[in-house]
Amino acid sequence: MTAFALNPAQRDFAAEVRALAASRLRPVAESGRPGGVNRELIKAMGDAGLLARLFPGVTARGTSREIAATELCLLRESLAAECTEAETALALQGLGAYPVLQSGRDELVRRWLPAVAAGDAVPAFALSEPGAGSDAAALTLAAEPDGDGWRLTGEKTWISNAPEADFYTVFARTAPGAGARGVSAFAVPAGRPGLSGEHIEMIVPHPVGGLTFDGVPVRRDELLGEENRGFRVAMRTLDLFRPSVGAFAVGMAQAALEAAVRYAGSRVAFGGPLRDQQAVSHLLADMATRTEAARLLVYAAAAACDAGDDRLTARAAMAKLFATETAQFVVDAAVQVHGARALRRGHLLEHLYREVRAPRVYEGASEVQRTVIARELYR
Repeated sequence: MTAFALNPAQRDFAAEVRALAASRLRPVAESGRPGGVNRELIKAMGDAGLLARLFPGVTARGTSREIAATELCLLRESLAAECTEAETALALQGLGAYPVLQSGRDELVRRWLPAVAAGDAVPAFALSEPGAGSDAAALTLAAEPDGDGWRLTGEKTWISNAPEADFYTVFARTAPGAGARGVSAFAVPAGRPGLSGEHIEMIVPHPVGGLTFDGVPVRRDELLGEENRGFRVAMRTLDLFRPSVGAFAVGMAQAALEAAVRYAGSRVAFGGPLRDQQAVSHLLADMATRTEAARLLVYAAAAACDAGDDRLTARAAMAKLFATETAQFVVDAAVQVHGARALRRGHLLEHLYREVRAPRVYEGASEVQRTVIARELYR
């Protein structure tokens, strides 16, 4: 058996998550406020035990500090195939909290992780800035020494869950002019003096906003990892989550493929089912083949992550690149098979068409992934 093959228990788990998403989570997601944090949905996932799967061993007393990339991919693909809002809410719980899990002091972990796993606290990953998106090492949010801590001054933008999160994993510059080697990571609770934010309206219904830091105080015990080593915290988090962004994309591609197959089998055109048209059947074959190839690449990267493979950076970049580009193709092709009805507001494919574009940009645009892959080839 190859490293990326799913065993029967994993396949059963994926089917259970997908059924749960369709029956319990989708109605809660649909009743939420577009563009806002859906705390009822997050709590429902916590009550169902899905968030705890992100943080095995988390209890009210602490956590084992382990997270499985394969488990994360199973969750994200299965949820995305039925309810993209639930998938994104789960992913953001993990993305915002994982830096605390991997690098926070024990007291910080005990403060936040059990609440995140239960769906009672909402985190956010605050890396991007107006002048530092793909070039994360160019960030300028300043962390100036202040007694035994720091004060943060500057801006963050395109931050998922902002400005409604309960705490933010914030990356700030503690050593001016030092590039990636002068960045530190902090866990900053919402409500700190000088911290404010606003929503940014996007084409997808997920919460995204900007944050302004006006001398926001942070304590020494809120530092994640070592001072000036915060870029490592960010990259370790992104290396873990990049394959799972691919899993999100695979889930959307699978949903689009299934919709196209159903429609092509039921739609009568030119004297028979649409699927009898070679142009359509060959397109469906290409959609299925690319989706399966993306799935295998994603789970190969996840297995490499769980095994501690030293080529993880390249594998993760390949998985995110290929899967997100594939999902764009598959969703677009499914729209073409359906015709104008797929563009009607409220149609599954209209929803997926809006959702599928963003993953090719966030957590490293496709062009950045190609740069990462090429750089790793030269090592």
